[in-house]
Formats: sequence, structure tokens, C-alpha cells
Amino acid sequence: MELMPSAHIDTFPRDHLPPAAQWPELRFDLPGAPDLRYPDRLNCAERLLDATVDRLGPGRPAIRAGGESGDGDGSGDGSGDGPGAGVVWSYGLLKEHVDRIAHVLTDDLGVVPGNRVLLRGPTTPWLAACWLAVLKAGAVAVTVLAAQRPHELATVCRIAHVRHALCDARSAGDLHAADIPDLRVTLYGGNAPDDLLRLSANKPASYGAVDTSADDVALIAFTSGTTGHPKGCVHFHRDVLAIADTFSACVLRPRPDDVFAGSPPLGFTYGLGGLLVFPLHAGASTVLTDWGGPERLLADIQRHRVSVLFTAPTAYRAMLGALGPYDVSSLRRCVSAGEHLPAELWHAWRHATGLHLINGIGATEMLHVFISAADDRIRPGTTGLPVPGYEARVVGPDGAPVPDGRPGLLAVRGPTGCRYLADERQRVYVRDGWNLTGDTYVREPDGYFRFVARADDMIISAGHNIAGPEVEEALLRHPDVLEAAVVGRPDERRGQIVVAHVVLREGVPPTEETVAELREFTKKEIVPYKCPREIVFLPALPRTPTGKLQRFRLRSGALQFPRD
Repeated sequence: MELMPSAHIDTFPRDHLPPAAQWPELRFDLPGAPDLRYPDRLNCAERLLDATVDRLGPGRPAIRAGGESGDGDGSGDGSGDGPGAGVVWSYGLLKEHVDRIAHVLTDDLGVVPGNRVLLRGPTTPWLAACWLAVLKAGAVAVTVLAAQRPHELATVCRIAHVRHALCDARSAGDLHAADIPDLRVTLYGGNAPDDLLRLSANKPASYGAVDTSADDVALIAFTSGTTGHPKGCVHFHRDVLAIADTFSACVLRPRPDDVFAGSPPLGFTYGLGGLLVFPLHAGASTVLTDWGGPERLLADIQRHRVSVLFTAPTAYRAMLGALGPYDVSSLRRCVSAGEHLPAELWHAWRHATGLHLINGIGATEMLHVFISAADDRIRPGTTGLPVPGYEARVVGPDGAPVPDGRPGLLAVRGPTGCRYLADERQRVYVRDGWNLTGDTYVREPDGYFRFVARADDMIISAGHNIAGPEVEEALLRHPDVLEAAVVGRPDERRGQIVVAHVVLREGVPPTEETVAELREFTKKEIVPYKCPREIVFLPALPRTPTGKLQRFRLRSGALQFPRD
């Protein structure tokens, strides 16, 4: 498709998009879809912030600082560590902070439209303000995880040609250690005279957003790179609004009085949408804090009367064991994504809270969730239906649709899609105009999509196709199993064998007797050939900072602790 005239002076992002022939087919007019026609000139930060202020007024609460209790009056004078826990920024105050930071970017740091700006730090109100300011200034946000190490940071900056960085003073060590050539790092939240927040305090409280086009690049989101070289996923200003007008507006259906919270960081597109884009688009407020364990998240839910929660199945399972002393009656919407949601966990959460988990599948390449279901359309054990604005199908290796009930590769298209930054793997992810997510799915005859496994997690043992998640769900039904992850391991006789990695509940011994008990239990739950031939006990499953399971570490066989 032909792109509109760009406002970018630095044209690197647009110059390094995939060739048009390798793009997915973008759909804006599917039957039953919301209106996804956006004006040619569009700055999504202006639409999320300024337009919300104009529509609902500046006095509404916008951002709440979560975490441990702290003091503060919410004045946010632009210096020091920023707001403490319990402090609330109104929409008007957030806009002032964003506009002042945007002035620093353009007036003091020399950032021009199209420049990539690395954003690094814990999940705080200031990180959110920096993200909005970068987009308002017409630059491109490259938000990374605070836990990423120097070599990872150097790789991201090299791929995206990053020359500017805004970094929380507490997260500066690894960024400096990365020794990235020509990178200008500006810290915030520290005591230096050139701290971003001190500089911004003296700037005008109003900034006119750069007149970007709807298809100017707004952000480059990097995949975790846990199984290979990281990929930069390019998304436009209209993409940011599209995810709010599809999944959020049509499935989540937030209200202006909602309070959002969750565990995913803003460097993870699941968190960016759920904890910043969606609440601002709805005129709601959001609690921003780093993941500090289930008890701290539950405390934030109670303290801030959180009504919309975004996290992963692992966190929901952890919170189940800690619910007791906390009041979670304010919750009305609980979204689960990032990994497979077992039916057993859905029912356990429903039994404990009375709430129906909204399951969903998204991808960094698609920006957010594209299959989901809410309320009476939820069917436990399935992911759901295509989100209005998207269409999905299950295809075979040749790209042709397979019959309902037969497993194949999930293919999806809609208003967003994969555009890797100068990466040959674009040809693998996009085929015949469809985005192939790398997941094996089954489409049921009534249109519901059911997850089987990641395509590379299918285990072929003695000629049998075995889906790891099915074995995991069987193990999780045992009362002594807290977590389970199943992978295939090479075997001379069978090709592969099923290996289960299990985290036991506290007090259960990791003994041969426990292994035998779990084997017998799974044989009663699933056909014997699917049962694990080896069970490895772990104190915890290896995960990325975003909570995704690192199966490649399990396949190596190096993780275990001794049995008694």
C-alpha cells in the first residue's frame, strides 16, 4: 500500500520497512468491525492524551503510582524520584509533564521527528510520561525492559540505529556498560543538574504535537530474543489506536471510572496496551508499578480499588494461593495473555473470585490481542473468537485452510500486522498476506479457536504427535503440582521423549515416589503414550522478564535439583 507523506526528518524507520510485497494484507473494513478509518494526519499521543483532556476534562485521575505505601501530595514538581506510592496524577498534570519533557527532547537534546529514542526503567509514571512525550515530539519510542543486559541493549540500539536514550537513574548501570557508540543518555529521577525532570521543570507546560501521518512509525517493539536474534517490530501511529478500537473497545469495554493495573512492563506490548494505551483511550486511570510478586499486586488491587487487571496465567495461579487477606471485590475485568491459559486455572479463578478470566492471544508482531472472548462468549479451554476487526484461520504447511477440528498453523490478519525492521525473517512470518504466529491451533466447527501448542513445541514420539500443553494440563490437575512445563528431548529409539518439568507445592518431597505417583496420575488423565517418560523437579520454571516460559532452557536438560 502507498504510504502518506511523512513528517519524519530522520527517515531511517520508513526506509527500512519490508518491501511492500512482503507486508501482510491489512484489513480495515471487515464485516462487523469498528470504524478503523483514521485521518491522514495523526499523532496517537495527542489523541490518547490531549483529546481525552478535551473530552473529559483535565481533573480526572490518570496515573497512580503503585507499590509500597509512600507519602506525597501528587504535586509532581518534576524533580527527584517522582511520585511515591498512592500519589495520583490527573490528566491535566500528566499532560503538563509530557509537554515539558517533549520541549526538552526537541529544544535541549536535539531530537528530531523520526529519531529513535530508547526508553529504559522500571514501570513508573515517569516512564509513561517519557513514552508519550517521545511520540508527541514525532520521534520513535523503543521501550526496553529494565532487566535487559548490556549486550542486549547494544543489539537493540544497533538494529534500530538509536542515538538518544531516556533512562531511569536507577537503571543506568547496564546502559552505560553497553558502551553504545554515539548514544546520548539522559537520566531521569536522579539528582544531577542535567536530570531530565529538572530540565523539564523550567519548560512551557504546553507543546504542540508534531503533525505525523497516520502511518508514520510510532514505536519499534523488540521481541524477547530468547531463542535467537531479536527482531524489531515496527508499528504506526494508527496501529496504536487500532488496538484500542478493536480489542479494548469491543472485547474489554472499559469505562472512564475504571482503574487498570497489572504485571506486564511497558516494554512488553501486552503491558503497553493494557496499562497505558487502553486506559488513556477510555479516560480511565492506571496503576503503574513493577511486578513485585502476587501479594504486592493484590495489595495494589485493594488499595487502589482496581477494576481491570492485566497479567499472565502464572500470576493468576500465584495470586490464587495468596487471596485470603485481600479485598479484590473491585475487580470486574481480568485479562490473561502471554501464555496458554489452562481450563483448570480458569475454573479455579472463577471459583475463588466469581470472575470470568478473559483469555486472549496476541503477538508483538500484531501489537496486541487478536483472538479473545468476554462475558457469555467465553468458553473455558479455548482462546475465543477473532476480535472484531481481525480474521483468523488454521492452515497447513502449504498455506491452505485445514478442516475444522484438525490442527494446523494459526494465520491472522486485520488492521495491524508484522513489519520487521530490516529483517529477512519477514518472509517467514508473513505468507500470502497472512501473519503466521507460530502457534498450532484447532478451529472448532462453531468458530472458536483452541490452542494446541507453539508450533515448535509439538513433540513427535514414536510416530505420535503430542502437544506439550495437554500434558501440562493433566499434571496441573494433581493437587501437589504448582507449575508444569513439558518439552521433547531427542531419543534414539523414539525420536523424542516427553519430559515434564514440575514445580511442587511447598512441603512435597521431590522423590522417586513422587515421580511414580505423578506418572500414574497422568496415565489416568490422558492416553499413556502422551505421559511423561521423565519428570524433572525444579524450584521454579525459567522465565523471561515478561513472564514467558523459556522452553529452550528446559530442552537443554541443565535445570534440576536433586531428589532425596
